[in-house]
Amino acid sequence: MNKRILIIQGHPDASGAQHLCHVLAQAYAQGAIAAGHEVQVVDVATLDFPLLRSQQEWEEGAVPPALIASQKAIAWADHLVLFFPLWLGDMPALLKGFLEQVARPGFALSKGGEGRLPAKLLTGRSARVVVTMGMPALIYRWYFRAHSVKALERNILGFVGIAPIRETLIGGVDGLGEAGVTTWCGKLSKLGRRAY
Repeated sequence: MNKRILIIQGHPDASGAQHLCHVLAQAYAQGAIAAGHEVQVVDVATLDFPLLRSQQEWEEGAVPPALIASQKAIAWADHLVLFFPLWLGDMPALLKGFLEQVARPGFALSKGGEGRLPAKLLTGRSARVVVTMGMPALIYRWYFRAHSVKALERNILGFVGIAPIRETLIGGVDGLGEAGVTTWCGKLSKLGRRAY
């Protein structure tokens, strides 16, 4: 069954440089398109939006005009794939700011009443989180318990109803070399074909 896939490119460099996250996202997209899936891409680095500064702004403020198309793309998608580099143990601040802006009450979750938990409005969607990092992925997963990825999965994606959520952690990126990049591109292309 063909799926609608949204790739969210979370690398914050807007210079046009091809980072590993971009190369991997392209491999995933090419695999998905070859298998007949529909693909859209949101490149967070190219979007101009302010950071949220209060709970009131998050709950009652208008979504920045630059992010309305991103919300429409999220609503359109069956499967979301987020790509980002691990920076200081977490996702880059720009990606976090993007997620805070788009995951608003009324879109990602209902506006809960007094004492009620909000309803999750993005159910029926799955996700994959692809993270690149300098340290070995096993150290991040087992020693650091992949804390920031788990927080993203539980406190943002899962909180709005996205499930299941799978992850691909790619460590030691400075030592991958051309052969390593090619191997990872092959793996991401296969995941794209399966929309997994």
